[in-house]
Amino acid sequence: MSSDLEFAAVLADIADELSLARFGASDLQVETKPDLSPVTEADRAIEKALRERIAAERPGDSVLGEEEGLSGTSGRRWILDPIDGTRNYSRAIPIFATQIALEIEGEVELGLISAPALGRRWWAERGTGAYRSDGPIHVSGVTRLEDATASIGWGRRSKVSEIERLEYAVVSFELSEGIERLAPLAARAWHTRSFGDFWQHMLVAEGSVDAAIDPAVKIWDCAPLKIIVEEAGGKFTDMSGRAVIDGGSGVSTNGLLHAEVLSTLGVE
Repeated sequence: MSSDLEFAAVLADIADELSLARFGASDLQVETKPDLSPVTEADRAIEKALRERIAAERPGDSVLGEEEGLSGTSGRRWILDPIDGTRNYSRAIPIFATQIALEIEGEVELGLISAPALGRRWWAERGTGAYRSDGPIHVSGVTRLEDATASIGWGRRSKVSEIERLEYAVVSFELSEGIERLAPLAARAWHTRSFGDFWQHMLVAEGSVDAAIDPAVKIWDCAPLKIIVEEAGGKFTDMSGRAVIDGGSGVSTNGLLHAEVLSTLGVE
């Protein structure tokens, strides 16, 4: 484990303590952001604390976070999602996580996802494999979509600012469009569920789910997912098939099904 990954684990410990302290609180403060997504006091407190720790121990690094945006210009950039699954968190549903990634000169080199209410943590560094708290993980060997378990995040984002479109390439994904495009995949798969958020992609990395689709996501949602899924032997792209973290959507599979999943989604 590199010193950067050890540091990411320290950041996750800080985040876990802060998120669990307010999880299920009856007086949890929840607001609505301009893009209509919710934010809680815990989201803001976590990102603030992680930024302060990074500034203290990695003063030359830049940071991109969901709540405070980009600071710094270094080629070493920490990408933070203080709470992925804020809607779940705000309703005391335990499927939420802090997501941390380190990007070096445009390439994500490590990712860590910590879901304290589930008691799980996943991580990966480039070229060293993917791990869960209890050991190494690997994607499944399912080769037919008709035998596959698929998870679809039925995302909807009806209002996105022009700044977000330019900086993060967020796509607008209306529910009606989503049903039309995703229904064929749901119909062909052996088993279809909607686990949503980070969890569905980590289930792909673990081999429990064979394909996961997120129609509307941002860079901080995807950064750690991509490297963990890839190091587990799978594949991660956007819905147009590009292996990027800023494409506005996310598709993870065991790799064996990726071309077929994209074809079912209408990608030629």
